[in-house]
Formats: sequence, structure tokens, C-alpha cells
Amino acid sequence: MGSRADPRRLLRQHDFRHLWAADAVSQLGTRISLLAVPLLAISTLHASTLQVSLLRTAQTVAFLLLGLPAGAWCDRMRRRPVLVAADLGRAALLGSVPLAAALGLLTLGQLYAVVLCTGALTVFFDVSHQSFLPTLVTRDRLVDANATLAGNLSVAAVAGPGLAGLLVQSLTAPSALLADAVSFLVSAGWLRSIRAVEPRPERAGRPHLRREIAEGLRFVLGHPILRPIAANGAIVLFFQSAQDGISVVFLVREVHLSPGVIGLLGTFGLLGAVVAALVARRVAAVLGQARALWLLSGVNGVGFLLFPLTDGGWRLGFYLAGGLLTSFCIVVTSIIGVTFRQAACPPHLLGRANATMRFLFSGAVPLGSVIGGVLGTVVGLRPTMWIGGAGVLAATGWLIGSPLRTMRDLPTDTVSSPSPEPASDQEPNIAGRPDTLAG
Repeated sequence: MGSRADPRRLLRQHDFRHLWAADAVSQLGTRISLLAVPLLAISTLHASTLQVSLLRTAQTVAFLLLGLPAGAWCDRMRRRPVLVAADLGRAALLGSVPLAAALGLLTLGQLYAVVLCTGALTVFFDVSHQSFLPTLVTRDRLVDANATLAGNLSVAAVAGPGLAGLLVQSLTAPSALLADAVSFLVSAGWLRSIRAVEPRPERAGRPHLRREIAEGLRFVLGHPILRPIAANGAIVLFFQSAQDGISVVFLVREVHLSPGVIGLLGTFGLLGAVVAALVARRVAAVLGQARALWLLSGVNGVGFLLFPLTDGGWRLGFYLAGGLLTSFCIVVTSIIGVTFRQAACPPHLLGRANATMRFLFSGAVPLGSVIGGVLGTVVGLRPTMWIGGAGVLAATGWLIGSPLRTMRDLPTDTVSSPSPEPASDQEPNIAGRPDTLAG
């Protein structure tokens, strides 16, 4: 997984420093919106439980619709222009919300449209971002680079909810979204200043979208390690999203908390993410990368089972403990998983491999959000929180039942791409594999 190195040395490298700066400001803005959007829907637009969960669906459904084609398209293009264009587009979309609110024209329909279109741009951004990093740092620095970027996510996860709660409570929810719009503009400026010149991707023969998508699917779903990681991640995110889609409603209407307190809960609970970014390499070294994946997946499930125990008074501690455990486990396993994928995948397939994983991961989010909203309406908010936690814990079975159980560390050699199949107009046949999870 790479040699030991001082992550601070990476920040002395001009291009990585600018990528890191763009990521830092963008992550903070995104975390503000993550809380501000449902609070805006609840407090200003008086949305129901199902309508709030559908907002989460609208934010992520683009991965189901565009995730796989985006990987093929991004493998045909230089990645930095895609990143800059996506940031500028998201800034314009989010900026339209406070403008409409100031004019008294904001509706729930516009909010759905904004988060849906922003989610579509995020698909292209995320696929390109994970594929762009290996062009800026050498393979032996990928662990440090991913851990450094995960530090941005961790700090934003801690600072974002508290800042969002403060902005919403002291100003307005639309003002909080304006802060996110500005963050995307700043991010675009940092990305534009990266000096590295990407080579134009070389493509053999005429582009064939379905065949290119099939190559990415075959690589991930035919890989003995990536396949169980993909299955585990998709199930975890499905049930996590069932919780996330109603969590703000749960805290407002069941636990009776104010936006400021909800923000503080998120801030303190996510301190585990900051710790994880600092010690991820050490955890992987002590436990072994493979062992850490399934052990921490189990601990993550236990953490999600703490959330439905939350109530007023001292029982708020369950939410804090759940946040600490889950944020720590998610960040460590994400660093290990992303680094392995970047090292194991041939460069010409990296965009499609990333897109396939994101399709499986993020594609599960809108489905889980809808189910969470429906269950929250039919059986109640707290029972739905229990169902979500149990599902996250059960997903560990995919890792325990895979070759990861007998490994200590993940292989460090780059895995070759499967031989391309003859060109065909047929869709990739993955349904016939009994050991494959497709979505």
C-alpha cells in the first residue's frame, strides 16, 4: 500500500497543494449544504418526512442514471477541465436558491431541481477527481495523498454541521447554501491553477459506449477483492441512506432538537473522522489492510445501531458515540479501499472502475433514501432507524465470506485488465453470476 512517507511533504508540491486546497474549501461548503438543504425544506417549505427523504434521493439519483456512462466519457477526456466545469455549474445552481428566496419565489420544486442537477455534475466531478489524483502523485504516495484529502473530509465533517446550524439559526438556510456556492467558485479557481499538463487519453478504435462500460463492469465485478468491497459498500450505503434520509426529521420531530444543537451533535460525533485521517495508515499497518476492512465494517454496523437509541438528556450520548464510531470506520475503510483501487486498476480503465464503484455505492443511496422515507412514514421514524442499523451490520457478511477473511494485507501488485471481449451491441451480462452483486 505504499512506503512510509511524511504526508506534509505532499503539500510542498504545487499541484497537489492546489488540489488539496480546492478539495478543502469544497468539502466544507458541501457539508454545510448537507444539513442546510433538509433544514430549509423542513423550516421554510414545510416539507413532510417523505418529501425530505426525496431530497436526499434527488441529490444522488444521478449516480444511477449517469454513473456508468460518466466513467466511459471521463476516460476519453482530460480530467481537470471536467472538474472546473462541474464546480462552476454547481456554484450557479446553488446560487439560484438564495436568489429565489430573496425574491419570494423559492419552491420545493426548484429545490428538487437544483439538488438533482447539482448531483449530476457531482457524478462527473467525483469520477474525474479519483482518476485525476494518480496523475499528480506517484503510486507509492497514493496512501498519503488519499489520507491527506480524507483529512479535508474529516475536518469539513466536523466543522460543517456546526457552521451550518449556526448559519441557519442566526441567518437563514438560503444563506447557508450561498456559502456552498461560493466554495465551489473558490474550488474552481484552485483547480484552474494546477500546472500539470494531462496527456490526451488514447483510445483504440472508434468510441463504443456500451463496450467501454462493460469493460469497467467486468473488471470490478470479476475482481476477487473489488467485488466483495463493492457489494459491502452498496448494502451499507443503502441502509445508511435509509437512516440519513430521515435523521434530521428524527432529531427535530422525535428528539425535539433545534438546528444549532443538531449541528453541534454532528460536529462532535464526526471527530472520529479527524482521528481516522490521522491514524489510517497506522491502523492499516497494525491490523493489516484486508483485516481492517472487515473488522471495521462490523464496528461500523454497531455504531449505526446506536443512533436509534438517541433521545433527550443523557441519551444524546448514543448519537455522539454512534457518530464517533461510524465516522472513524468509514474514513479508514474508504482510504484503504480507494488506494487499493487506484493501485490495482490499469490507468486506461481507472475512470470506468471508479465510475462502476460509485454507481454501486452512490446508486444505492437514492434507493435507500426512498425506502427510508416510506418506512419512516409507515412504521415510524425510530423503527426505521433500527432497520437501517441492522442492515449496515449485516453487510459485513460480504467481506467475511470473501478471500479478505484469510488475508492480512491487500496485494500491492497492479492487477492487469481482463482481456477485452469482441465488440458487441449487447449489454454486459452480469445477472448470470451467482456471486455478483449488480446494484
